[in-house]
Amino acid sequence: MPRLFGTDGIRGVANVDLKPSTAFALGRATAHRLVGPGGSIVVGQDTRRSGDMFVAAIAAGATSLGVGVHVVGVVPTPALAFLTADGDFAAGVMVSASHNPAEDNGLKVLDSEGLKLDDAVEDELEQLIWRSEELAGAPPERLGTMVDARDRIERYLAHREGLARTIDGSGLRIVLDCANGSASWVGGRIIAATGARVEVINDHPDGLNINLHCGATDPSGLAARVAETGADLGFALDGDADRLVAVDGSGQVVDGDRILGVLALERLGRDGASAGDPAVGTLVVSVLSNGGLQQAVEAAGGTVVRTPVGDKYILEGMQVEGAGLGGEKSGHVIVREHTTSGDGLVTALEVLRVTTAARRPLAELAEQIPLLPQEQRAVIVRHKEQWEGDPALQRAIADAEARLGSGGRVLVRPSGTEPALRVMVEGSDRELVRELADGLSALAEQRLH
Repeated sequence: MPRLFGTDGIRGVANVDLKPSTAFALGRATAHRLVGPGGSIVVGQDTRRSGDMFVAAIAAGATSLGVGVHVVGVVPTPALAFLTADGDFAAGVMVSASHNPAEDNGLKVLDSEGLKLDDAVEDELEQLIWRSEELAGAPPERLGTMVDARDRIERYLAHREGLARTIDGSGLRIVLDCANGSASWVGGRIIAATGARVEVINDHPDGLNINLHCGATDPSGLAARVAETGADLGFALDGDADRLVAVDGSGQVVDGDRILGVLALERLGRDGASAGDPAVGTLVVSVLSNGGLQQAVEAAGGTVVRTPVGDKYILEGMQVEGAGLGGEKSGHVIVREHTTSGDGLVTALEVLRVTTAARRPLAELAEQIPLLPQEQRAVIVRHKEQWEGDPALQRAIADAEARLGSGGRVLVRPSGTEPALRVMVEGSDRELVRELADGLSALAEQRLH
């Protein structure tokens, strides 16, 4: 039986692969394992139409075991993490499929500190989900209740606006793409607290348009708007606002790796900074981050540590290393001074802080991070877990690595959120990288269909 929890919770097509019965069972499992009778959890969602259905199912499951459920409505995932840790909650559950299309949804469980769960705890929850009906329910007089807690978002907003007010963005023109997602009502308010003039786009969610031709997964519309209006910067969030990509003043997209590089080099260049202090000199990234980022940081005296893909592994790596900065190419960035999870709005504020303090445009700062040619593919297959046992695919990977030489990399892994095999090829020769990525993807599709 495949594992329910992937790299970012439980995901699937809403009401098809991921049913409300699973959310109900998760509510019971979470209440039993993480809370206990008389305790409480907080539940949020993004703007997908299926969100209400899953929130109701989670609440029914948790309250049936005597646990109170505080429902905060539509909030960014990092806001739910903040509120979970900020309040008297034993756990939090976010209903979101992040950057996925509107038909998907997901269930993410957080502990009392707003952190994603260890794999071992997820495994325990999974076993409880399968036998949730065996868990003893509360008697009628001790059932949990649902609480409308939408006003709690103001606590998150006050914190983030406090960060924003430490930055002088006056005179800047910024375009913010909210991906018709969770930040549609709060993103512009936070960025505008810097004093910048903010134009917000894709902030009219209808339940079906989240991440649709917009946001961090498709910033082309943002880039066009920045170029058209002559804005200084553009920021694109994804559906639950935990990731960010930027657009510089010339309309060029600046991905997560370059954002990480800009922030890492600024930390290393601070007065009195010591590269030997991991809070300053260590950058934690995933195996997907570009080798050019690593070269730039190491050339400045820093250290780069790599982890498996997934922001919870980034945070674990940061905790082990004592690092203050970490993130992924996709735009998940964790700045430990401010947050223990990726928050696209905090990342945007950090970019503004660095660019305004340096009095240099983002394009100029990003040029300090020369990226190697890299191609990534998501190959839809039925048997993604069988790639390691396929001899033809293994020979092709070995041949590709030999052709790339010592300066290149091939990374193949099953997706943790989709029925896909992910292929990444990196090297100095752009045409060869593209050729090898196409060839490996075609072979994987043929062998693992």
